[in-house]
Amino acid sequence: MRWITRPGWPGNLLAVVAGAITTLALAPFDLWPLALLAVGLFYAGLRELSPRQALGRGWCFGFGLFGAGTSWIYVSIHNFGGASVLLAGLLMLLFIAAIAWFFALPAWLWARWLRRNEAPLADALAFAALWLGQEAFRGWFLTGFPWLYSGYSQLDGPLAGLAPLGGMWLISFTLALTAALLYNAPRMIRGARKGFIAAGVLLLIGPWVAGMALKGHAWTSPSGDPLSVAAIQGNIEQSMKWDPEQLNAQLALYRDMSFASKRVDLLIWPETAVPVLKDSAQGYLDMMGSFAAERQSALITGVPIRQLVRHEKRYYNGITVTGEGDGTYLKQKLVPFGEYVPLQDLLRGLIAFFDLPMSDFARGPADQPLLQAKGYQIAPFICYEVVYPEFAASLSARSDLLLTISNDTWFGTSIGPLQHLQMAQMRALEAGRWMIRATNNGVTGLINPFGQITAQIPQFERGILYGEVVPMHELTPYLQWRSWPLIILCVLLLGWALMAGRMAKTL
Repeated sequence: MRWITRPGWPGNLLAVVAGAITTLALAPFDLWPLALLAVGLFYAGLRELSPRQALGRGWCFGFGLFGAGTSWIYVSIHNFGGASVLLAGLLMLLFIAAIAWFFALPAWLWARWLRRNEAPLADALAFAALWLGQEAFRGWFLTGFPWLYSGYSQLDGPLAGLAPLGGMWLISFTLALTAALLYNAPRMIRGARKGFIAAGVLLLIGPWVAGMALKGHAWTSPSGDPLSVAAIQGNIEQSMKWDPEQLNAQLALYRDMSFASKRVDLLIWPETAVPVLKDSAQGYLDMMGSFAAERQSALITGVPIRQLVRHEKRYYNGITVTGEGDGTYLKQKLVPFGEYVPLQDLLRGLIAFFDLPMSDFARGPADQPLLQAKGYQIAPFICYEVVYPEFAASLSARSDLLLTISNDTWFGTSIGPLQHLQMAQMRALEAGRWMIRATNNGVTGLINPFGQITAQIPQFERGILYGEVVPMHELTPYLQWRSWPLIILCVLLLGWALMAGRMAKTL
């Protein structure tokens, strides 16, 4: 333990390891106690460091976390971006080194202004608030990178019942608070008054008891009869996806699989299942819409969309509904480099990775209506959008059902698609609503309001997933109040810690 708390390379190396083991707490490994251990090691590692030393220690933790947890980015750059092994490795290293600062700066802030070693209970509360603050900040800054949040480790853990109360954020806060309280327990028992010890025990045990007691509690109820679903997983190779010579074969594949499918209420195709602009494929879509209408079905598919905005052509990653439904949705949360290129005047043309197909999308407007199918409101999320808790909650609160379509072929056989699936499961749990997930090559599945997968098609297989989903109404506390109660609490805790620390230094 002295290695992790003292300055020097042994502690920094342990911080790298602590960050890396967080990955094992998440999908597909799901060893959730390791998330608690990782946060605890991060907290312990900052106890005796100067602000400059804490900056380096925090960076090491972030480097370990993102180095192990985002290895799938290398697959995208090398396998599909045309970069050599050396160049892909270098770009990956630069990316990890940059986003590791999301932990370096909070660590510096902690050591410089917020740490209160003499008040272990207050210190633990302030640390939990800061931990949640850094997760929220990296989900927002420069469009955000809301990946590898510690709260996802509890999808099947004891704290899962807290998700409908305060979202994944409340779980992350609880994990950080628990880790800090466990580390401070010996000092609290030795030096604190009985009242502080009792408060510490309550804060340590209470959230876990509440999480287990509320697990499986139904916050929402059915608003209609079950709807039958058929989700088609085409399993089309990424190398063929945007090949013009393969266009007719792909359109024929989804047409023929749909014609052969059972009659259902909702027929779902994945992201960009129609790999050509909507106006160019309108005849095909009209034909499929007539087919769906004859079956009294709604067909929902991903398709690129071109629109004229202020006399300028813009391109969007979209979803459209035909048959027994209506609506078009334009993606709002775009993937950097995959759907748009930051600083594109400098980067375009350097390597194939900066010229990926369909990497010039525009961002859809924020005030779009939901999709409508079979008389119900469906909240749509295209790929990356489902990983944003607050964004997803804003759409989910107006919906009866959730839908996410994706093409995770970019990530090959890496752990990325399974992490993506876990986040979609958390969105269903937070909202208390059924979610349909349709992907090109997996994992296509149906997720119930408790975040559990009820049916799925394995990765890298072509097939049709059949099942039922139930429209739900009423709002979970999280959808009703969102993160505001937790935000207010964290601001108060950090303000209290900052003022107490400044007063202690002046006395």
